[in-house]
Formats: sequence, structure tokens, C-alpha cells
Amino acid sequence: MNDADYENMSAFSCGVKDLDDFFHFEVKECVRRRYLSAYTVFLDSGEIVAAFTLMNDALMIGSQSDKEDFIEDLKLETDEDVVSFLNRQSSYPAINIGHLGTSKDYQSMGIGSIIIDLVADTYAKHRQSGCQFITVDALNNDKILL
Repeated sequence: MNDADYENMSAFSCGVKDLDDFFHFEVKECVRRRYLSAYTVFLDSGEIVAAFTLMNDALMIGSQSDKEDFIEDLKLETDEDVVSFLNRQSSYPAINIGHLGTSKDYQSMGIGSIIIDLVADTYAKHRQSGCQFITVDALNNDKILL
């Protein structure tokens, strides 16, 4: 995000107070401290349609049986090399999509799903190092459908 984006954030509202407050008051400091990266989706007019953050993450699987269940849930083809490699890992690097909010005027149009797909496709296509998984922080909200 650039300085103009931060200024435009004051008019952004997704209707969730905690998310709106984050984008209005905290996001700039989080970016400055390199805690996360922030992005906006906007129209040619400059109106912000959606905002989200990306940050490093990791999946930590405790016990060996939990790890085996996790790997089984991935439904990997029977590639023993991949399964063996995953079994030897103590954690799995990921990228986290957080603070995803869509402007109230553009909700229920699939924009959140498009953003998640874009991030997933970008990391898969460019083979970003240290990203085996994508995690998403989400609020429990009946309006949200993926």
C-alpha cells in the first residue's frame, strides 16, 4: 500500500468494527514494522473494494499420529518420497491471508474468494520459497461463503 491508499482507508468499511479499526488505525504501523504486508483492491476511481494482509505463517503439528493424520488428510497421491519428506518436518511453512475485508457495497460478489484464489495461484506459479500451505484468518460470520 502507498500513502494514498492509507489515506483512502479512512473511508473503507467492511462492516466489522475490529477489521475496520485495524485498517483505519493499525495497518500502517504493522507494515512499517514489517509485521505484515497490506494490499488493497480498488476501482479506477480509487474506491477501495477490498483490503487484506499477507504474513509468514507455519503449521506446527504436535504428535507423530497428528502428523500422520494431517498428511493423510492432504490426500496426496501415493508418492512415498513426498510423504517421507513431510513426515521428517517439524513444521510446514505457509503464508497467511489475514484481515480480509470487502467493502459493504461489494459484499456477496465473490471478491474474497477471488483474492484467496489469486494469492494461491501467485504462490503456486512463482513457487515462492517457504510456502507449502496457505492459511486464512477468518471471522465466524454467517454472511461469508467460500
